[in-house]
Parts: sequence; structure tokens; C-alpha cells
Amino acid sequence: MKKVDVILGAFFGDEGKGKIIDYLSTKSDLSLRCAGGNNAGHTIAFDGKKFAMHLIPSGIFSGAVAIIGNGVVVDPKVLLEEIKMLNEAGISTDKLLISEKAHVIFPYHKEYDELEEEMRGKNKIGTTKRGIGPTYSDKMARTGIRMEDFVSSKFSSLLKNNIANKNKIFALYGKEEIDYKSVYKEYSSYAKALKPYVCDTVNYIHDEIEKGKKVVCEGAQATLLDIDFGTYPFVTSSNTTIGGILNGTGLAANNIGEVYGVIKAYSSRVGEGPYVTELKNEIGDTIRELGHEYGTTTKRPRRCGWLDLVALKYAARVNGFTGIAMNHLDTVGKLPEIKLCVGYEDENGNVTKNYTTNPDLLKNMKPVYETFEGNFDATGIKKFNKLPANAKVYIKAIEKFVGVPIKFIGTGPDREDLIIR
Repeated sequence: MKKVDVILGAFFGDEGKGKIIDYLSTKSDLSLRCAGGNNAGHTIAFDGKKFAMHLIPSGIFSGAVAIIGNGVVVDPKVLLEEIKMLNEAGISTDKLLISEKAHVIFPYHKEYDELEEEMRGKNKIGTTKRGIGPTYSDKMARTGIRMEDFVSSKFSSLLKNNIANKNKIFALYGKEEIDYKSVYKEYSSYAKALKPYVCDTVNYIHDEIEKGKKVVCEGAQATLLDIDFGTYPFVTSSNTTIGGILNGTGLAANNIGEVYGVIKAYSSRVGEGPYVTELKNEIGDTIRELGHEYGTTTKRPRRCGWLDLVALKYAARVNGFTGIAMNHLDTVGKLPEIKLCVGYEDENGNVTKNYTTNPDLLKNMKPVYETFEGNFDATGIKKFNKLPANAKVYIKAIEKFVGVPIKFIGTGPDREDLIIR
């Protein structure tokens, strides 16, 4: 029986998970997506083209069975657009499967998302307003519509009841109410189109594992956006850590093999929330431009800063990383000097190396840095021993602090620009 490899973001998302997922998927029979919705995105380079993937697992490009697990919330319109995009590019989606237990996003979820963000006022979270949070809320309130309901005869009555209840809230706040008939007409056509993909993925996955098939799980967002272990409330609405992999697929703990945490050689964050190593200066702007730090899904400019080893060690502890994958080594090499955050100093001058997710504490923390020499060219290098000495020093400092080996190193934007140790 083969073990399942897991790829997780270590910080706030956008670490470049797609590149590592792409590599591991070529060696796997099954590729699983476990949490989140179309608020996340991976950019995959394939056959000379770039694809922005939001729901379908990246393994679809390598011919693996691509499974959207039960922990994912699915916008059927977005999913069908993604299927169409792939098919028009000559990429088959015949091996796509959707868990019958995955919950469906509807227009009332998106409208409610906007309403909640509006009501937060100056305390806004920075949601993508794609209905992700409200869909998970309905799931926990046991009023959600799962894929198995969506493609069944129960759909019309469940939808009618949900829209009637949501409209009471919209009316209370003076918002436009949702028209049941138009939503049902549109979404019943989506249900018909997606029905062939819907099945019991839990037993399917376990059957395949027992046959010795290789499985890779791709995480969405990242550790510090986890609903429990992230910088709450500035987080996403699902478990984006290792626990979410199990809950979002039906895998068991003893199925898990390697757990790779993905980072950049610097850091970034989109949206609101504390960010200790953020650089609100020319250096931060330079990193953003050198690294092309604009959101795959939202196109928003990302906040940029130095790599935070305090946060990385926390992520390694929470997830049990067996290895780290680091992207953008070539990017930081273009800077004259590079810094690593190795501690947090509080208002009283006390220094800690333990991360806290309390935003009130984080906003008053100052980073303690170690400085390293930059000005090295790592572009396109594929062997560790070929890296410049400065780059090796930087990498080994990260490994020593975190206690986890860096097994993958991205040295450029192309899928081939990768050192494998």
C-alpha cells in the first residue's frame, strides 16, 4: 500500500504550491483537492501555456484521476467554465470526480458574503466575496446543499426553502432579494451537466490506495489562513492544515506519507490581517515587482516582506512537515541583501521564537532579523551543488532554524526550474 503525499502552503497562500503539485502529480495516479473553493488558485504551466486553476486538481494535466473532495465548496458555474477551458485546450476531464458530499455555492451565498463584509465596516476581513464562508456556515448549520442533493430530485425543494430563508435576511437589510425561479432554472442546468462526475469518492480513494495507487493531495490557501490555527478572524473558512486533508477527503492518518510545506524565499499576504515581516517600503515594492506578486484569483497586489522563520516553524509543528519546498530563490538573489526573521520582540523588549495567532499581539510585534548577502544568480539552476555559495548559506540557515530539510527549490518560473534534493 502506497502512502499519500500532501502539499500545503506554510504561510498566507500564494507560495507557489502549483509548481510542486505539478511535479508530484506527474508521478501520481490520483490528485485530490481537499478544502476551500474558487477563492484559491494555482497557476500551472503546461504545454507552453499557463492555466489558472481554481477548483480542478492540477493532476488533470498529467492524466491522473482528479478528485474534488468533500471538504471543497463548489461553485458549479465556475467549475463548468474551468472544464470548458481545459477541454478547449485539448485537455480531457474524463477523469474528473466530484465528491457527493461536497457543498454547493449559490448566488445567495455570494450576496450574503458581501453583506457580511459590508457590516464589518472598518473591521473587514478582506474576503473575496465568492460565497465561500457563507457556504461553510450553511454546512455547519446543516442547511447546506451537497452535490448528492444538487443532482437529485430534492434539489428544487431544498433550494426554495434556503432562498426563502435568506431573503428574509436580505429584506431586513434592504438588499435585493434572490429570485428562486431564475436561480433554479440556471442551476438545474448546471446540475445536469455535473451529475456524471458526482460519486462516492471516499470509498473510491481507499479502493485505489489498497490497489497500490499513488495519491497526491493539494492544499488550498495556507496554514496561517486556517480557521483554527491561522490569524483568526483574518482567515479563510476551512481547515487548510493537515487536519483538513483528512476531513476533506476521508483519508486516514496512517495513509499520509510525505508532508511538504511550500514557501517562497520571501513572504507575501493578500487581504487584511497582521503580517509581522511586511515591508511597506521600496524593498517591499521591489519584491512585489520581481516576484510578480499579484493574486491568481483576485489580481490584487500582494503585501510583501522577508521570510518569517518564526511562523514557518509554527507551520512545521502544526502540519508535521517532512520537507519544505521553497520557490523564488532566483527572485531574492537579485536583492543586495536578504533578511530572515528569527524572533519577535514585544512592546517590553522580550524576544520569543514561538508564533502566536493572536492578532492583537502580532500587530505589536517587531521582527528580529539576521542579514544575509544577496547578489547571486540562481536562475534556472537544477542542481544544489551548482548554486552560488550565498544561496546555500541562506538555505542552510532556514533548515537549521526550522529543523526540516528543504527538498525542492524553485529557481525560475518554468516547471523545469526546480532543484530536487
